[in-house]
Amino acid sequence: MTDQIRKNYFLAVKTMLILTSEIYLLLIQFEQAGASSGMFLLLALFLGLFIGESLAKGNWRYLFLFLSVTELTVVSVRYGNSFLLLWILLGYEIISYLRTCFRSKGSAFVYGLPLLFALLSGREDYLLQGSVALFTGIIYIQHDFIVVSYQKQIMEHTLSEEHLKKNLNRKEYALREELKRGLLVAENQVLEERARLSQTLHDKLGHSINGSVYQLEAVKVLLEKEPETSRKMIQAVIDQLRTGMDEIRGILRRERPEKYKLAMLQLQRLCEECKDMDIDAHLSTEGDLAGVPEKYLEIILDNAFEAVSNALKYAHCTKIEIKLVVMNQMLRCSISDNGIGCDELTDGMGIAGMRQRIRSVNGILDFSTEAGFTINMLLPMKK
Repeated sequence: MTDQIRKNYFLAVKTMLILTSEIYLLLIQFEQAGASSGMFLLLALFLGLFIGESLAKGNWRYLFLFLSVTELTVVSVRYGNSFLLLWILLGYEIISYLRTCFRSKGSAFVYGLPLLFALLSGREDYLLQGSVALFTGIIYIQHDFIVVSYQKQIMEHTLSEEHLKKNLNRKEYALREELKRGLLVAENQVLEERARLSQTLHDKLGHSINGSVYQLEAVKVLLEKEPETSRKMIQAVIDQLRTGMDEIRGILRRERPEKYKLAMLQLQRLCEECKDMDIDAHLSTEGDLAGVPEKYLEIILDNAFEAVSNALKYAHCTKIEIKLVVMNQMLRCSISDNGIGCDELTDGMGIAGMRQRIRSVNGILDFSTEAGFTINMLLPMKK
C-alpha cells in the first residue's frame, strides 16, 4: 500500500488542485449567479478526463489531453473566462506531457508561461491567480526535474544491481563447475594410481603364483610315489609364496597412495584453480598428517571448498591461505582471505553445513572478520 501511494502521490496532488479550483469556482465565482447542473457535469467530466490523462499510457494520454482541452474550451465559451485556474493547471500538464513525450531536458523557465498568462490576464483577482500558478509551477518543477530524475536513478541502480546479481550467479556457476572439474581430475589421478598398482601386481606376481600352482599340481601326482621329492617341492612353493607376500607388502607400501596425500592433492588443486583466477592461493601444513582420520580429511575438504567458493563470490579478495597444523591432541585448519570481510555474519546454507560437519566430530568452528575473513576449525585427535 505504501509503494502504491508513493507511486501515485503526484496524481493525488494534481487531483486535489483540480478539486480545490473547481470548488472555488462553484462557491466563489458563481455564488451569486448559481451553478447549473450542466456546469457540475462539465466540471466533473473535466476532472475525470484530467485523471484519465494522468493514468493513461502512450497515445491514450494524448487522447485524454486533447479531450480535456476541448472540454475546457467548451466550458469557457459557454460560461465565460472564469476558468483561468483550470487553464493554468491544464497548461502545466501540457508542458509536462510535451517534456515527457520529447524526452526534453530543457530549462525550467518554460514552466513560467502559465504564471505569465495569469498575471497578464487583466482579471481583478490576478494576484490570486498568479499565486496559484506559482504554487502549481513549483509542484510540477519539483516533480519533473527532481522526483522523475530520482526515480530514473533508482531504476538504473535497480537494473545495475540485477545485472551484477546475474554476473555473480554466472561466476558462482563457473566456479562450482571448475571445482567439480578439479575433483574429477583428482579422482582420475586416484584411478590411474589404482590401475598402475594393479598392473604392477600382475607383472610382479602373476608368473610366480602360476608357477606355484603348477608345482602343487605336480606334488599331488608325486605325493605317494616320491614323498621326498614332493616334500621338497612343497617347501619350495611355501618359500616362493612367502617371497610373493613380502613383495606384495613392499609394493603396497611403495605404491599405495595414502589418504592424506590424496586430500592434500585436492587442496593443492583447489589453490591452483584460484591462481588461474588471479587469486594468490597457498596451502601450508605442519605436523604429521599421516595420522589424521579419514573422516577429518573429508570434513576439511568439504569446508575448504565451501569457504573458497564464498571467498571468490563475496570477499573481493586477492589472496587466500589454507593452513593445516597437526598438534598433540588437536588438528587445526584455518582458511583466510584478505577481502572486505563482513560486519555481521549470517548463517546461510554453506556456513550451516560447515557447522554441522564440525559438530558431528565434536569439533569447534569459529570465524574472524577483523581483517578479511578467516574460518578456524579445531578437531580433536583421539588417542
